[in-house]
Formats: sequence, structure tokens, C-alpha cells
Amino acid sequence: MMHDEGWRIGVLYSRTGVTSVTESEHFFGTVLAIEEINAAGGVLGRPLEPVVYDPKGEPDEFRRLAARLLMEGDVNVLFGCSTSSSRKAVLPVVERTNSLLWYCSIYEGFEYSPNVIYTGAVPNQNSMQLAAYLLQHKAERFFLVGTDYVYPRESNRIMRDMVEQHGGEIVEEIYLPSDASETQLDEVIRDIRAHEPDVVFSTLIGIGARRFYSLYRERGIDSLRTPIASLTMAEGETQLIGPARCEGHVTAATYFNNLDNDSNRRFLALWRARFGEQPASMWSEMAYNQVHLFALALKEVGVLDTRKLVRAAHQVSLDSPEGRLTIDPENNHCVLTPRIAVCRLDGRYEVVWQNAEPVKPDPYLSSYGFADFWLR
Repeated sequence: MMHDEGWRIGVLYSRTGVTSVTESEHFFGTVLAIEEINAAGGVLGRPLEPVVYDPKGEPDEFRRLAARLLMEGDVNVLFGCSTSSSRKAVLPVVERTNSLLWYCSIYEGFEYSPNVIYTGAVPNQNSMQLAAYLLQHKAERFFLVGTDYVYPRESNRIMRDMVEQHGGEIVEEIYLPSDASETQLDEVIRDIRAHEPDVVFSTLIGIGARRFYSLYRERGIDSLRTPIASLTMAEGETQLIGPARCEGHVTAATYFNNLDNDSNRRFLALWRARFGEQPASMWSEMAYNQVHLFALALKEVGVLDTRKLVRAAHQVSLDSPEGRLTIDPENNHCVLTPRIAVCRLDGRYEVVWQNAEPVKPDPYLSSYGFADFWLR
């Protein structure tokens, strides 16, 4: 029997705006986990009760709605944000109210807050492996293109360090607005043709990224010879762009939806029953995982107290669709398994390399030399 009074939680993902596709996937993963937990009797007999807003991809709107939820809405646990600019916009409100933000997106690292659990990959769990993979597969000349905000600039700084330390060369580094126009992207593609790099590392996001992938093939660049490598392009966006246009492109992530394990098969069955043919991806899977991690922590402490929840979150583990998940008590980031995959003609991603074991998060890149990232 469930009690009437539920656990109120805030959900802040953009269903509209420039990042609506990936943030809608965050939203669907969150919904799936909440419904699954509630169908099984909730947490300690009480349902999760989400209070949901759409910040439309605007950092100011994220800040305003987070303040509404945390200061007026009787909520102190928030699932939300995707871009670093939105996370940085809500962080002061979260800390001031001593609330807890669960943040499931990959990001550039170099942050710690006692009020945030970071469940997405940081650079020592994705970008360093991607750089090593590309360099080991004879890419020497890299062309960098990104959206003009903190995550792409930091990711490119790390990529540049890796490439230059190992004898490669950055031939160009360009930044565009988040809704980059066809004209702006055409100019970048002309530059790519002129420089003839071995690989293009893209940190474009949202609409701009999808336009770029579409134009890349349309303008006649051979993706099998000069692939785009990314940390963000996943199954959902690939389907929208058209799988044939994405063949040969490379993504580094901790989850791809054709992983062969029982937990993933279970997740995909739930996903298809609820959302039909829309593909699950890392954006939905990590959002799904973190709600389950939260529920496990809440079950341990039975109260929505930030300090107690965080302490409990450090103790729990989840058999997730991507593998065993735990949270590192030193920095509130997840221990994750890096993988690299190449997009096939049918839009599926073929995993071409994965780490033998989960990798501890090192958001400040403090304890590794780059030599550690040669893929064995």
C-alpha cells in the first residue's frame, strides 16, 4: 500500500529550444524510472511526485524555475540541466537553499559541489580515450569545431593537449552559435575541405550539430575517410539526421543501446513499451539511472535531507544498463566504463573498444598522465 503523501522532486529539462532533442531524452529516461519505481510501490511505500517545468534551453529560465521549485515549491531534490551553462545558472540557487541537484549530462569537469551528484562522464572517462583511439588509428591532423560556450572550449583545450603531446596537429579551431545557420556551417565545411584533416572533432550541440552532420555528407565529404568524432552524437539524433548520413562517424560514450547484458535488455523492453520506436541513448539511460540511484539512497535514509542523501548515495550501487554504477565519495561523480563506437549504415553504433573495467572519475585531471590513456 502506498501512502497518499509522496516524495516531491523537481524535474527541469528543456522540451523546447535548441537542445530540446537531447533534453527530451533526459526527460523520458527520468519519466521511465519514476513510473517504474512508483509501479513497484514507490520508495518506502510513498510515490515519487515530480514537479515539472520546461526551461526552453535558456540559462536564465533554468535559474528562475530552479528558484521557484526550491524556494517556493516545497522541493529540495532536483533532476535537471544538460548544458554546463544551465548547470552553472542553477548552482548558486541549489547551494543557497542547500538542495540537491542530480546532473546526468557529460560535461567538461573542473567542478565540485557538495550539493550536486554528477552522473555523466568527465574527460578522463570519454575525451581522453577518444583522443587516444583516434591517434592510434593514424589520425594526425585534427580539425576542431564547437558551439561557443564553456563545455566545447574546455573539451577542445583537453583534446588539443592530448593531440599535441602525442605528435598530432590541430589544423583549425572554430566556434559557432548554438543554432548555427547553414551558411555558417557551409563556411566551416569549406575550411575542412581546404585543410584536409584526418578527423573532425565536433563539440557542436543541438540543432547546429544535426545541421552540420547533414551538410557534411551533402557537401560530399567521405565520412569513412574523414569521420566526425564526438562525445555527444547518439542514437536519437542519428535517427533524426538519417543513419546513412552518419555512417563512419565516431562517438565516445559510456552507453550505447546495443550493449549485451540483462539490465540493458530489461531497460530497452521498458523503454519500447513506453516510447515505441524512438531509440534509447546515453542521454535517456543516464537520466534513468540517476533516478534509481536516488531511490536507493532515499530508501536508506527515508528523508529528503541533502547531506544524508549524499552520504547514502556514496554507499549504493546500481546494476545499470551500462554496467555496475557507483558514486565516488571523493567528488560526487560516477565511476563509469568508457566505450568508443562507430555508427553503422543502419544507425546502430558498433562498439569498437571498451575499457576492461569502470574508470574512477577525475574531474580535475589531477592523477593521470596522458600516457595512461593509450588503449590496450
